[in-house]
Amino acid sequence: MALGTRSNQTLVVGLAAAATASLLLYYVVQARTRPTSDSSPRDTTDRKSRSVEFTTPSPKKTSGPLTKAVGKGEAADGSEDQTPIVKNTAKDAEKEVNAKIELLDKKGKDLFKNKQYLDAAETFTEALTLIETSDTSGSVQNTSSSLHRQLITLLNNRSAMYEKGNQPELALEDCTQILDQDVHHAKARTRKLRVLESLGRWHDALVEVCAVQLLFMRKHRDSMRLGLKVPPPPVPESKMQEILTNVVPLEMEPYIQALNEKTTRPLPSGYTILQLLRSFTSYNSWMAQAAKDGNVANIDKELVEGVDAASKAQRVHVLLKRGRRHVYDRAFENASDDFEQAYALAETNEVQLLLEGDDYARVLEWTGMVKHWRYKLDEASACYEKCADLEPTNALVLVKNAGVKMDGSHQDEAMKLFDTALGLDPKNADALLHRANLRLLQTKPDEAKEDLEACIAVRPDHIMARLRLASILAATNEAAKAKKHLDAAEKVEPKSSEVQSYRGELHFTQGEFDQARAQFEKAIALDPTNPTPYVNAAMAILQTPPPPGQMPDAQEVIRLLEEAIRVDPSFTLAYTHLGNVKLGTATELSSAREVVTLYDQALANCRSEEEIKELCSMRILAVAQVEAASMLKMESFNMQ
Repeated sequence: MALGTRSNQTLVVGLAAAATASLLLYYVVQARTRPTSDSSPRDTTDRKSRSVEFTTPSPKKTSGPLTKAVGKGEAADGSEDQTPIVKNTAKDAEKEVNAKIELLDKKGKDLFKNKQYLDAAETFTEALTLIETSDTSGSVQNTSSSLHRQLITLLNNRSAMYEKGNQPELALEDCTQILDQDVHHAKARTRKLRVLESLGRWHDALVEVCAVQLLFMRKHRDSMRLGLKVPPPPVPESKMQEILTNVVPLEMEPYIQALNEKTTRPLPSGYTILQLLRSFTSYNSWMAQAAKDGNVANIDKELVEGVDAASKAQRVHVLLKRGRRHVYDRAFENASDDFEQAYALAETNEVQLLLEGDDYARVLEWTGMVKHWRYKLDEASACYEKCADLEPTNALVLVKNAGVKMDGSHQDEAMKLFDTALGLDPKNADALLHRANLRLLQTKPDEAKEDLEACIAVRPDHIMARLRLASILAATNEAAKAKKHLDAAEKVEPKSSEVQSYRGELHFTQGEFDQARAQFEKAIALDPTNPTPYVNAAMAILQTPPPPGQMPDAQEVIRLLEEAIRVDPSFTLAYTHLGNVKLGTATELSSAREVVTLYDQALANCRSEEEIKELCSMRILAVAQVEAASMLKMESFNMQ
C-alpha cells in the first residue's frame, strides 16, 4: 500500500451537537453531514446578491473620528438605512439640529437614488459632523438614545456609499467603527467581510468569518448543548474554503522550504512501517530468512574491513543480511542505515559483478523501501526501477513502485504499474490489494471491491483484503457481509489489533457507539502502538449521548488523542481532532492559543506537502478563531 494510506480508515467525525465544540468542528461537521440532497445556504457575502436591506443595531460606545474626506472612484454596491429621528424636546436648538439631520438624510438618499454615491457619502458626513459638534450634553454616548442610533445608522449608510463609490478603505473604517460599538451589527460585518475580500486581505476576511460563526454559536449554544436542531451556519462552507484557498498557499511556503531543506526526514511510526511491510505477500518469507540468519551480534562477526571490491561486496552481503534482521527486530532506523550503506557500496560495476545471487536486486528493493519510508519518493522510485530492470518479471517490485507513485500523487503512473504487474501475473494478490487502495483514493469503491474479491479468491487468508472489503461493505450498509469478512479475518489472526479496530468501525457506522468504543479499547490492548483506535475511541465518546444534564468526557477524549500522538507523532488526524477539542473546551484564550503551538508541533513532524497543507489550514483557522474571539471580547470558545 502507499505509505500515506493507513491500514484502517480513522473515523472522521466531529463533536455531537450536545458536545462542547470549537467553531471549526461545528462548522465543518455541519457542512459534511448535511444530506447531499439539501440545498446549500445562500452565501450572504456573494457580490451578486448584496442586500440593500439594513437594520438598526443597539450600539454600545462611540470611538474614533466621525468625519472623513470623500474620494472619487467607480461605483460598487451598497445602500442606506432609514435614519431614526430624535424626538422633539423643549429645546429649540435640539429641534433645529434634528431638522437639519433629517434634511441631510433625505438629501443623501436622493443622491443615492441618482447613483451619486460619493456625494451621498459627503452628505452623510455632514450629518455626522453636525451630531458631533452639536452634542454638548454627551447624549450620543448613551447607547439607548435616539441620537446614538442616528450616529450608527449614518455611519452604516456612509460605509455603503463608500463601498459603492469604490472607496473600500473608507468603507472599512466605518464598518470597524460601527462594530467597535456593536459586535452584532450584521450589515456592517457582512460589508466588512465583502470589502476585505475585494482588497485581497484574506486573513482578515477569515477572522471576520470566524467572528460571524462564533456569534452564531453563542446565540444557539443552548440548543447545541441540548442536541436540538439549529439553523445552518450563516456563512457556508464554500466561503470558508474560498478564503482558505487564498490564505493557505502563502502560509505553507516556509514549512515546505524547511521540509525541503531537511537532509533526512523522520521515519513514520513503527506500526505504520510494519503495516506497510505486512501488506505484501513476501512478508513471511523474508521474515523467516531473517530469523534463520540469527541475531545482530552474530551477524556483526561476519563484517569485514577493506577497500578492495571483494571486501566491499562481502560487506554489502552482510549489511543486507543485518538490515533485514533489524527490520525483523523492528529496529527500523538501524535497518535504514544498513540498507543505505549497502546501496552506496554497491553502486560501482566492479562491486556489483562480485555480489552473490540476487544480492544487488535485494539491496535495490530494500533501499527503495527505506527511501519510501523517509518520503524520498524520487529516489525510492529510481531504486525500484533499477530493480525492475534486473528482474523484469518481478511483479512485486512494480507494485511497491506503484505505492511510491501513489504517495507522490501520480495516480496514472501507479495504475500503469499495477496493470503491468497484473499483465505478468493476473492473479497477483499484491497488485490486486494495492490497486484496490488506489481505486478507493479515486473514489471508485465498486472497482476496488472487485479487486478485493479477486484478491480473496486467490488468497482466502489475506487479512488486509478482507478488512478493506469489510470497510467498503460497512460504508454501503451491508453490515452482515462486512461482519462475515471480519469473522474470517479474526479466524486467521485472532489477536489482531486491526481486526478489532475494524469491528469497532462497523459498530460505529451502525450508531452503536458503546460497542464501537469497546472494540477500539480491545484493539488498543492488543497493540498499544496502533494509533488509529485511540482516535476512533475518542470519536466514539463524542458521539455517545451523555446522561441528561451532562456533557461528553472531554478530558478522556483529550487523553486518547494525546496518546495517539505519543505512539505516532506524525499522525496528522490526531492533531486536528485534538486541536478542535482543546479549542472547544478552552476556558480562556491563553489555552486556546496553545492549540496553535500544538499545530506547530505537528508541522515539525510533517513528511509531505499534503500533510503541511492540512495542518496549515487547521493552524490558520485556530489563529483566526483566537483573533475573532479577542475582537468579540469572548473569554473562551466553550459552549457550556
